[in-house]
Amino acid sequence: MKLGIRHLVATAAVVLATLLNTPAADAALPGSFRWSSSGVLISPKSDATHNIAGIKDPTVVYSGGKYHVFASTANASGYNLVYLSFSDWSQAASAPQYYLDRSAIGTGYRAAPQVFYFAPQGKWYLVYQNGNAAYSTNSDIANPNGWSAPKNFYGSMPDIIRQNIGNGYWVDMWVICDSANCYLFSSDDNGHLYRSQTTVANFPNGFGNTVIAMRDSNKNNLFEASNVYKIAGQNQYLLLVEAIGSGGRRYFRSWTSPSLTGTWTPLAASESNPFAGAANVTFPAGKWTNDISHGEMLRSGNDQTLPINPCRLQYLYQGKNPSAGGDYNSLPWRLGLLTQTNSNC
Repeated sequence: MKLGIRHLVATAAVVLATLLNTPAADAALPGSFRWSSSGVLISPKSDATHNIAGIKDPTVVYSGGKYHVFASTANASGYNLVYLSFSDWSQAASAPQYYLDRSAIGTGYRAAPQVFYFAPQGKWYLVYQNGNAAYSTNSDIANPNGWSAPKNFYGSMPDIIRQNIGNGYWVDMWVICDSANCYLFSSDDNGHLYRSQTTVANFPNGFGNTVIAMRDSNKNNLFEASNVYKIAGQNQYLLLVEAIGSGGRRYFRSWTSPSLTGTWTPLAASESNPFAGAANVTFPAGKWTNDISHGEMLRSGNDQTLPINPCRLQYLYQGKNPSAGGDYNSLPWRLGLLTQTNSNC
């Protein structure tokens, strides 16, 4: 009888942890991952003034009973941003899409968004690239017209990036904070991952001390689209970076570290054992992409610490028809959702 009670209590603890989006005490990331992919969930919706070829680079939070997704829109003439919301993934395809060039974010090159709630200020931040690293703020994430005009984090490209970028591009800005500091990660399509920092009290101002956080002599191994998350309940961070593999296929590598400024230890970091890629993703509804490309983890909280629950990994990503080719900006990227199938808890 005692064993039965103990078992029931342990089971209830795991169930409660899952319901509360908090990991069980012994939760840990595996050394290899397996995923099941949805079909295409979100496609671009053109209108009279927006002829969109692809929807890309999604970021997502869950707030107020809804998923809020921001993404890049792309066509041959360039990039901008789009927003949609829905209460269930089954509604994603039919959700209205709001082009953010109609807000104070404005027209022109804006791409690769990241959204989070900066709790110390009570504001939502949308971070994106505009040739610099830019941001807009909003008091209500559900109001797409509420975003402020772009402001830049830097006066100009930091010298260390300028000295190492070569023929690459400065892309894919990503902000994450711990209790004391905020860090801005970015890539250069030339084998370098950069990190700048400022204090939580000074954010969004004061980013400096820009360093090379990671480098690879083969630029395809450390290409772009970095994500960094805090593993909820653990003294551990997870870093993801998109790589270009055989045949040009995109996949994600992963590392862990006890600190945002620490040394990153490879986790699942090869094309044969990727975080997510052709080697470990199945498509029960039919394979629609060979690429697992730029996206975002579904977080267990929406604040600036970017927590994720290692028991409930899901990743919203961009993929495209394997037969598509031609102009890069005109590629037909679509969004799908990965769900981990080999959780340790």
